[in-house]
Formats: sequence, structure tokens, C-alpha cells
Amino acid sequence: MSYANLLLEVKDAVALVTFNRPEKLNPLNRETIHALHRCFADIAADPAIKAVILTGAGEKSFVAGADINELETLSAAQGRAWSLEGQQALALIEHLPKPVIAAINGYALGGGLEVAMACHIRIASPNARLGQPEVKLGIVPGYGGTQRLPRLVGKGRAIEMILTAEPVTAEEAHRIGLVNRVVAAEELLPTARQIAAKILENGPVSVALCLDAVHRGMEMPLEEALAWEAAQFGLSCATEDIREGTRAFLEKRKPRFPGR
Repeated sequence: MSYANLLLEVKDAVALVTFNRPEKLNPLNRETIHALHRCFADIAADPAIKAVILTGAGEKSFVAGADINELETLSAAQGRAWSLEGQQALALIEHLPKPVIAAINGYALGGGLEVAMACHIRIASPNARLGQPEVKLGIVPGYGGTQRLPRLVGKGRAIEMILTAEPVTAEEAHRIGLVNRVVAAEELLPTARQIAAKILENGPVSVALCLDAVHRGMEMPLEEALAWEAAQFGLSCATEDIREGTRAFLEKRKPRFPGR
């Protein structure tokens, strides 16, 4: 499978998806968004892929933002369509029933931060800079930045980041909960693979159900969210995975989950 401006490599059930325009710091354009949507749709449909790592080519940038040349000519209707296309692609990442880890290897600005925030886990190298600088261009974040950022770091901190347009360092991003870890640049992909491998030791059905419970529950009142969690717990009790997992625990061995 090939995708415009993206590289896909699958190893040990983990897909490594790389934004591949390093000479321009891996900007997002419409072609790349369409490719990203198609790539993750294919990943969702491939049972051989159990987890995903998303990163950028080169040493400077994860995704440095949108392709400005495409933005300046948009009408109101075209801008709304552009935003909805990007939101649909990122929703596919966020709701993928397989863990997605963003390995942020440099600039994650504008659409780049929005892509990273749609991932389930974010790790960054020390040179990473993360921000929503859209107001400097006279526009609004359009791929979920005004919604996912406050959910991750809180309303006040998100508003400050969005309205000042100032990026934060990797360490500050870690302090405010925007990234899970900061690791040396040379350890970024190995750490992402270690996290993926650790997740893949667990029951794949329960991993998918946990992701669903968290995503849906965050948008519900607590009472409804707890009821949804109970429903997901019930579904997990009807799987072959729970039989294998409990037997393995009692027999003091590693489980061999069938994934159903």
C-alpha cells in the first residue's frame, strides 16, 4: 500500500506511519489529509496490525502545520469543508480500536498538534515544540484544536496557548499533561515500540473496549459514563480472551489471547 506524503512500515504487528515531506517540515495539505484518512481506514481493516506509531520524517518536525499556500485562497464554504475533512481523518485516528502512539520528533504546530492530540498516547523528544499558532494567520484551529486541547490541559491553559499562539517546549508539554513522556531523540521510536509491545501483551478486545469507554465516557455525564463502562465490562466478560487471561493468571503463565 502506498499513500501520498506518507510512509507505512509494518513490523511485529505495529504499523509505523511517517509523514514524509521533511524538506518542508512535513506540512499538512489536502492530499496528505486524504492519504492519512485512507491509511488509517486500511489499518482499521487489517487484523494483522495491532498498534500504530505516528511520526515525522527528519530530525526537525513531526508536522509543522498546514500548507499555507492552500489556505490563503479558501472561501468560507471551502474553509468549512477543509476543516470537516481534517476532522473526519483525525476522528478515525482517535476512534481506532487499536492504540495509536504519536512520536513527536520536533515541531507539532497547528494541524500537527491536532494530529498528535487525536492519538491515544504522545511521547516527545526534547527538541519538540507544540502549539496552535493559527491566530497569527488570522484563522481558527480547524482540525479539533479548540476542543481537544482544553480536554487535555484544561480550559484556561488551552485558551492561553491558542490566543497567544506561543508554542510550549516538550518539558512544559509534559508538565501540563499534553505529552505522556519526554525521551532523548534517539530513544523516541524505540520507546514508542516498547509502549506498543507492552500494550500488545494484553487482551486486544479489552484494549479496544477500554479505548471506547474512555472516548465515549469523556463526552457523557458521569452516571451515563459509568453505565457505559459497565456495558463494556459486560462485553469483555463474554469473550474468549477473559477465559484465557484468567486461566493464565491462575496457572502462573503468560496469556495467549485469541483476540475474540
